[in-house]
Amino acid sequence: MEFKLSPKENYIRYLSGEVPEYIPSMLDGHGGRVAEDLLTPQACPNGPIVTTLGVKYVGSADLNNGAMPAPGEYVVTDILKWRDQLKIPDFSDFDFEDYYAKKTKGVDLEHKYITFSNGDYFLTLVSLMGFEDAMLALYEEPEEVKAMLDYISDFYLLVQKMQTKYVHPDGLMLMDDDAAYRAPFFSVEMYHEFFKPYHKKHCDLALENGMFIERHDCGKCEQFIPDWVEMGISNWNPAQTTNDLVGIKKKWGRKLGIAGGWDNVKWGQVYDEEELRAGMVEYVETFAPGGGFSFSVMGAMGDDPKVKRRTQFIHDFYFDYVQPYYKNHGIS
Repeated sequence: MEFKLSPKENYIRYLSGEVPEYIPSMLDGHGGRVAEDLLTPQACPNGPIVTTLGVKYVGSADLNNGAMPAPGEYVVTDILKWRDQLKIPDFSDFDFEDYYAKKTKGVDLEHKYITFSNGDYFLTLVSLMGFEDAMLALYEEPEEVKAMLDYISDFYLLVQKMQTKYVHPDGLMLMDDDAAYRAPFFSVEMYHEFFKPYHKKHCDLALENGMFIERHDCGKCEQFIPDWVEMGISNWNPAQTTNDLVGIKKKWGRKLGIAGGWDNVKWGQVYDEEELRAGMVEYVETFAPGGGFSFSVMGAMGDDPKVKRRTQFIHDFYFDYVQPYYKNHGIS
């Protein structure tokens, strides 16, 4: 089926709170990727990565090479000594213009929707100290935690400003997992005290430069949604089903797009195509009406023939059934 809008234009319409011409998905190719080596890595397929903050990340094929802090290797072992243990290099003479020119070489900045991830303050705290010590520090030494986050924030905001100046990205992905599958790691009150002030700085900077803001947050994090909307966030992934997604869509409508909502725990290992199709049809019929939805069923990586067949089936289902859903249902 032919469409008037390019994938990037259609995705921007979706983020703007309008009903898009067609249901967007990462499968439609709207996104463009610029590798960012200065911040927290998203993947680690080729061995350990040591970040600007000195955190060592490792990957595992079993986890699709997602980057995880190396177990037991902490930068900050005592929150009272963080000033001695955490040293961010001096970037005053760093050639950001040349750096981003090299990073964007070959990237279609005009026709692809370009976004950078930033603002992962809770996960940064955990990566520096380990989960248990990070949580204890929040309760036992709150002012020291805030002082350390201030120090980190100066660097994170500098990078975002340079990305904005030299790349002109379309969006910011505020990426900070602060919840487990069934419950948040801390209260809304603690979020307001420790992390929202930093998230808001990044959001304000993005909005000042005409960028869209998307939120990546796994787990049961729905209690933070009012804060997200207040800060200008217009899209949420992966919007896991442990949250009341039907109620959230009813309350917020297209003000907060759901780029997720697929129950991968239930369906991730289903290979029967008839059963999988029925599940995806129900998923689309639940979230597509009225807009504010991005199809987020993805296949898995690997050379297993049944895995590859399943991935191809999902791909074909998106283009045959999902993408033209609004046109086929007379919705515009």
